[in-house]
Amino acid sequence: MIYVGIDWAEVHHDVCVLAEAGEVLARRRIPDSLEGVRQLHAMVAGHAERPEEVVVGIETDRGLLVGALVAAAYEVYAINPFAVSRYRDRHGVSGAKSDPGDAKVLADLVRTDRHNHRQVAGDSELAEALKVLARAHQGLVWARQRQVNALRNALRDFYPAAIEAFGADLGSSDALAVLEVAPTPEEGRRLTPARIGRALRAGGRQRYLDRRGGEIRTILQAPQLGAPQVVARAYGEAVRSMVRVIAGLHRETLRLEAELRARFEEHPDAEILRSLPGLGLVLGARVLAEFGDDPTRYRDARARRCYAGSAPVTRASGSRLVVIARVARNRRLADACYWWAFSALSSSPGARRHYDRRRASGSTHHQALRALANRLVGILHGCLRHRQPYREEVAWPASIETAA
Repeated sequence: MIYVGIDWAEVHHDVCVLAEAGEVLARRRIPDSLEGVRQLHAMVAGHAERPEEVVVGIETDRGLLVGALVAAAYEVYAINPFAVSRYRDRHGVSGAKSDPGDAKVLADLVRTDRHNHRQVAGDSELAEALKVLARAHQGLVWARQRQVNALRNALRDFYPAAIEAFGADLGSSDALAVLEVAPTPEEGRRLTPARIGRALRAGGRQRYLDRRGGEIRTILQAPQLGAPQVVARAYGEAVRSMVRVIAGLHRETLRLEAELRARFEEHPDAEILRSLPGLGLVLGARVLAEFGDDPTRYRDARARRCYAGSAPVTRASGSRLVVIARVARNRRLADACYWWAFSALSSSPGARRHYDRRRASGSTHHQALRALANRLVGILHGCLRHRQPYREEVAWPASIETAA
């Protein structure tokens, strides 16, 4: 066996090759290109006869370089940079750091401790495509919400009536349509019922146009504190720009969502995931994309829970025992599982009972949802392992429910 450490960078990568006993066999800096991959394979071929004899440690689990390493049938481990930093401290206390040194640290880590780390999964191409689409879609959702928050902050400073008119729905089509034509308090006061109706209709509203338009007009025409006219106009231009950005993000989010739904329905695991309570097309696609579809990736349900970040962390020392939420986790997957648990409350009696018991025992709303998400992830693991759809009576057996 030989052990290869790759300190990944944007332009080039430092590579270190170690033998079984730990001596350095080769060092090299390779470019981030096809030629660089060729040089890497040449280095490896000089010390190993078969791909199965090569173990690689690298600080990322995606990208063209990682794809090339997996395609070559090397045993590839994606090591968390935080773990690499701690491992570096085991071999020196000076605090010195360099890219070639990190490459050797990675090679040493997979040589001695790879059993404590997760091998890069062999997910299907469709699962990889789903991950790209799901993350892009979620990124647009988060970006849109950031813009809505910025819009709210701006309106609070000069146009409080708009916040009162639309409240928590500031990112809705109604709010965007009205703010597009009346981004300042002065323009809002001049709006006629007909103009508001046309704006709401252009935004997509089809029902209760007169009633909703009357409510908006009453609030916008009410007396309010105002900023100087020049300042208000400047804010108005900023609001108009933010409204257009939010509308554009909304359109692109819907477009990506349609593509994500279509790809998810093509996946062979989609039927099983859709059978679980709380998992629709978008949320199911996110869960599948982040978990991956390699059937050998998780040894058991606990391993899947730990990866999801739903399994709690126990800290015990002497007589002191503390159970806390897991901090180091896949943030996107943890977010998806949280909303999955929330959605399951209204569609699964067993999930609702589990949540209610946690709340009755003193858990907060968020703690109870994390506990429910942890249980649902275990149920998902069982469904996928046995290739069976979800069944309420199997997932929440009466004997266990009664004992609990």
